[in-house]
Amino acid sequence: MARYNPKDIEPKWRQAWTDADAFRAVADRSKPKYYVLEMFPYPSGRLHMGHVRNYAMGDVIARFKRAKGFAVLHPMGWDAFGLPAENAAMERGVDPKAWTYENIDRMRSELKELGLSIDWSREFATCDVDYYGKQQAWFLDLFERGLVYRKESVVNWDPVDQTVLANEQVVDGRGWRSGAVVEKRKLNQWSMRITDYADQLTDDLKALDRWPEKVRVMQENWIGRSKGLKFRFHFAHARAGEEMESARAGGAAPDGFADGLEVYTTRPDTLYGASFVGIAADHPLAAAVAARDPAAAAFIDECRKGAATEAEIETAEKKGYDTGLRVKHPFDPAWELPVWIANFILMDYGTGAIFACPAHDQRDLDFCRKYDLPVRPVVLPPGEDAAAFRVGDEAYVGPGTLYNSDGLDGLDIEAAKAEAIRRIEAQGDGEGATVFRLRDWGVSRQRAWGCPIPVVHCPTDGVVPLPKSALPVAHPADIEFSKAGNALERHPTWKHTTCPKCGGPAVRETDTLDTFVDSSWYFARFANPHAAEPIDKSEADYWLPVDQYIGGIEHAVLHLLYARFVTKALADDGQLSVREPFAGLFTQGMVTHETYRRQTGEWVEPKDVEIVAEGNTRRAALAGSGEPVVIGDIEKMSKSKKNTVAPEEIFEVYGVDAARLFVLSDSPAERDVQWTSGGVQGAWRFVTRVWDEFDSQPADVAAAEPDAELRRATHKLIRQVTEAIDGFRFNSGIARLYEFLNLLKANPAKGASPAVLAARQEALSAFARLIAPFTPHLAEECWARIGGEGMVVAAPWPTFDAALTEDSTKVLPVQVNGKRRGEITAPAGAEPAEVEAILKADADIAAKLEGLTIRKIIVVKDRIVNIVAA
Repeated sequence: MARYNPKDIEPKWRQAWTDADAFRAVADRSKPKYYVLEMFPYPSGRLHMGHVRNYAMGDVIARFKRAKGFAVLHPMGWDAFGLPAENAAMERGVDPKAWTYENIDRMRSELKELGLSIDWSREFATCDVDYYGKQQAWFLDLFERGLVYRKESVVNWDPVDQTVLANEQVVDGRGWRSGAVVEKRKLNQWSMRITDYADQLTDDLKALDRWPEKVRVMQENWIGRSKGLKFRFHFAHARAGEEMESARAGGAAPDGFADGLEVYTTRPDTLYGASFVGIAADHPLAAAVAARDPAAAAFIDECRKGAATEAEIETAEKKGYDTGLRVKHPFDPAWELPVWIANFILMDYGTGAIFACPAHDQRDLDFCRKYDLPVRPVVLPPGEDAAAFRVGDEAYVGPGTLYNSDGLDGLDIEAAKAEAIRRIEAQGDGEGATVFRLRDWGVSRQRAWGCPIPVVHCPTDGVVPLPKSALPVAHPADIEFSKAGNALERHPTWKHTTCPKCGGPAVRETDTLDTFVDSSWYFARFANPHAAEPIDKSEADYWLPVDQYIGGIEHAVLHLLYARFVTKALADDGQLSVREPFAGLFTQGMVTHETYRRQTGEWVEPKDVEIVAEGNTRRAALAGSGEPVVIGDIEKMSKSKKNTVAPEEIFEVYGVDAARLFVLSDSPAERDVQWTSGGVQGAWRFVTRVWDEFDSQPADVAAAEPDAELRRATHKLIRQVTEAIDGFRFNSGIARLYEFLNLLKANPAKGASPAVLAARQEALSAFARLIAPFTPHLAEECWARIGGEGMVVAAPWPTFDAALTEDSTKVLPVQVNGKRRGEITAPAGAEPAEVEAILKADADIAAKLEGLTIRKIIVVKDRIVNIVAA
């Protein structure tokens, strides 16, 4: 019996696939198409087991669909711009371009070792000048349509790295890399009008029925469409054009606010519970107050150093500053409310101003308890006594009826909202409005290693877009990255150019585009990555949308939202026909591993740890020295905690297919999988057992009628695995393969009858094709062993006879007077009379009925038998 040796077998078949150009995608319009895409990786330099799981899942689907007769597109690219390359350049004195392409070469080699069915002829990196030059072209198209604009906005500024940081890069108020206290600055930033598409982005989620519900909810919440009321509070003692003599005197309206202070609320029903009016620290009114009140200015500066993300703002301590200004309640002019600057109000949501109803909003309640402001409940919970109901430390946000609210009393919440809006509109102080939490997408980044923005700044003509004939705007060859800040800004010559409009001297834009822009359209470029235009519309019309997109849940909001927006914008520009990029989405679980630390706190890699079992406990020690090691939590594999397992270490010992099989079989695809050495060893045992079964089959099998039971089991297996792959239940399909292998072992080739050998031949032919998506190298070797035609990668998916997948017999539970008393076996589809005859002949059931008279027998075909007896 030949030993299965993956070191020889796996490279042999990878070369055979390459020689046959087996995975080239061809737009064959005589076939149905299927576009499989995994979220493309950042070229960090090394694959980890999370990569293996993600790309193995996509490969299963791609191979399966190809075998089912689809024209399949399964491409690969690299999300290659961004700060990591610049950081490497600064820290190691290397060129970021060279560093990036070296990493790509290394990772491409590792991905190819996985045996993925990828069309490598379509490969590109977002840092390829051909790619980002085409990106610049459609950027100019959106600029021309007004979807790209430049405005002054507040950003997170790292004073050490001298760059804008995304909210996610601010940790505890400090830059994630430099550790410097982040400042809030107003800078001229490039933005895209994603808010113009907010309604479409919300409404079209309903059609994405092959997306996880949790992702659709996350997107909907991020967009945050809300219906409410936008209205004005009038300042107390306000007179048109009156100047505020003192920031804290008299409550008069400052300049620019003679018409009042506009607020937005989703809860106009709670107006009678108002306690104060709050404004964001960046609100123009706050600036007017700060101009005359140093204490207010100091408070605003403190806010700018605080929490950056909405999540951090929610949990941060609520702080405020009383401006001394007062406004009139819209329903009672004699009722005045104080105006506070508050650190939890966002300028970019609504109008940047709110009224606070602390009894029914937790943030407002926390604020009012801190500053001893009144708390007046106006929504009475069902069953509560109005005279006794109080709000303690927890706001009441549930259903109820209005009280303490004059003309709104007795109404439910929705009716009270409608009535409050009607009254405000009748007064001429506002109107019902729909507002989105979504803000326009700020795409400027103050760094060199990104896509240059194709505009110039001219002293005469202002901001001037470049003509497309001037594209691509490429990086200079001699970027110098020895210090922090934007290397394009300090380059001695690159930014100096001429204005395409007047011919005078001009300066190039030195900001580059957010890397989310790079990944917002790459799936469309894959349709034809060599096209002269950004998108080959004919090819895109064939391949798009992506039928199955696979990636981590961490990209459930921003990447997917931006890709959806750009798709819609390009469709409106005539460059695409589809309006949604991804018809199906699957978010896979992570690969996890135990963490290990030395007593001194340093993380230790799994390969350097020895685990010793002592009864029901385990202890760990450093390999070789025996130094005790602390076993920590099971966490997502990460370089920072050194709990990664290098794929090549597994490939060297067990082969690629065993690694693929383990990450696909250990748990459902949407759940995390814990990496264990025992798990991959079990997968390796399956590989060798499969090969042994094929290696024992005679080369020539005489023609004979196949054994009926084994043939029935084969067809059931085909159906089970087919349905499992279709449903992304890879672990379930693999489990059925394990079970069937045991059945083959129970029907060995040695000494078998011609009927069993014939059934085994059919079974092994199907089995080789069924394992091909999971363990493709093993499948090819097995297919060759039984004389399969060509390579299994080109073989059709096995079909099943539905009649053979149904059980020939059924086990029917028997109930007597509603209680289970046994079971009988009857032919599948047996009529009631036949079932009754079997029932009456069954000795066990007869014993249970001793002393009873059968009054009635009810047979539910193929399901159950009910006996009524007395």
